[in-house]
Amino acid sequence: MGLRVVVIGATGVFGSRIARRLAHDARFELILAARRAESLEALYASIGDSRLQVATLDAGHPNFRHALAALRPQLVIHTAGPFQGQDYGVAEACMACGSHYIDLADGRGFVSGFDRLDKQAWRAGCLLVSGASSVPALSAAVVDALLPRFAKLEAIEHAINPGNRTPRGDATVASILGYCGRPIRVWRNGGWDEAHGWMDSRRQVFPFGQRRVGVCDVPDLELFPARYPQVRTVLFRAGLELPLLQWATWSMAVLVRMGVVRDLSRHAPTLRRLSERFVTFGSDVGGMAVELRGQDRAGEPLHLRWWLDADAGDGPQVPVTPAIVLARRLADGLIDKKGAMPCMGLLTLEQIVEGFDGFALRTGLETVSR
Repeated sequence: MGLRVVVIGATGVFGSRIARRLAHDARFELILAARRAESLEALYASIGDSRLQVATLDAGHPNFRHALAALRPQLVIHTAGPFQGQDYGVAEACMACGSHYIDLADGRGFVSGFDRLDKQAWRAGCLLVSGASSVPALSAAVVDALLPRFAKLEAIEHAINPGNRTPRGDATVASILGYCGRPIRVWRNGGWDEAHGWMDSRRQVFPFGQRRVGVCDVPDLELFPARYPQVRTVLFRAGLELPLLQWATWSMAVLVRMGVVRDLSRHAPTLRRLSERFVTFGSDVGGMAVELRGQDRAGEPLHLRWWLDADAGDGPQVPVTPAIVLARRLADGLIDKKGAMPCMGLLTLEQIVEGFDGFALRTGLETVSR
């Protein structure tokens, strides 16, 4: 029998992709879990693997810990966001039943504070990993891979911009809207500064062209200044392909900053449906860029841009790949770590990129001339 894995939020945009990629892998005994039985049955039928199991599971239910333990997981992959404002109940339930844990969290406070569970995880003999996604898993892997090129690393600025036709779930939209227009603490010019969500925008270069992006709140903003002590600036931005939607989101950020609107995330389902009226416009091409600036070993200025190009609607495969690679390495016995930690240093860039195999995902590196 393979590693017994429970995917929580299996019917969502990200959970369903993890389910499909692990379903036919003999290394895993897979249990798909979500709150609604009808959605689970539809996913089960579409995957077409008789070895799959399904279970209705609600992480917010008082009986959740008992219900999870009854499934006897060896690994739980938690994809049910948004993680902003969530507690660590799922991870604690995993420790209670002796299961390892991986999540796709992008909530800054959630991921950066995750190591508070470290002592408990050691006592339980479990590995708990938070943020096994585009940030901070992939972004940190990029910086780690390029760091030897620098004698002094001064700035890390990275950005994500998905294609307009890329599927989006309510949790993802709620996550973005949660910090839209709100103050964000950023590390800039060697000290803590304040930016506002979706503002402080610029045009970012991607392999497919330039798109506008604005500041967003992610774990990297908290974790990177400590992980890379020489760095003086760390900024993360994200954007939307269609200028109309980009400027509409910026306008909502202005309303939040002015106090006209208090909580945009409450309106995530409505705003997602509105955005889908424009889904026939734009493309299914998106990407990620990580730019590092500093000095090379000869003391000369160095500016590197690592890029990722996602075509054919395969963009959502990027944030799920670190969790999938981590699960495979656990099943193969290649990871023996214990404790609770953000997903940094557990996977190399090469290992993550190898996980892109079979999808329309390309990566590259270029030196940016002055």
